[in-house]
Amino acid sequence: MLKKLWLIAASGWTLSIAVLCLVSFTDLPTVSVSDIDKYVHATFHFIFTLLWYLYLRTEDRSVGNAQILFKIVAFSLVFGIAIELAQSLFTKTRQADIKDVAANLTGALLAAVCLFVYRKWINKHSNSD
Repeated sequence: MLKKLWLIAASGWTLSIAVLCLVSFTDLPTVSVSDIDKYVHATFHFIFTLLWYLYLRTEDRSVGNAQILFKIVAFSLVFGIAIELAQSLFTKTRQADIKDVAANLTGALLAAVCLFVYRKWINKHSNSD
């Protein structure tokens, strides 16, 4: 049951990213923070990485933590590039931006590092009991 919940959450988040990155929102209020969209991209992919990790961790416990994280970060990078290409090819109000890809990768890597450190900490403390 938990596995299905994480799959729904991860898939829903992935779909949400695609929609939010490909649909034009012209009536939204603007925020006067420089490059705020880069923080948004990093946050999107941070959560993306967390959710897919939680799903894949319940899917197959025989695969190592680092291997799962590497696959998810690679998937995040490919997904981010695909979204940027789709923006360039299929929208009139959006354009591809390599800085968005860098922000996506930063968010995914930050999540991977947090998860890796957390798992190491959990393993250390569970073994010391």
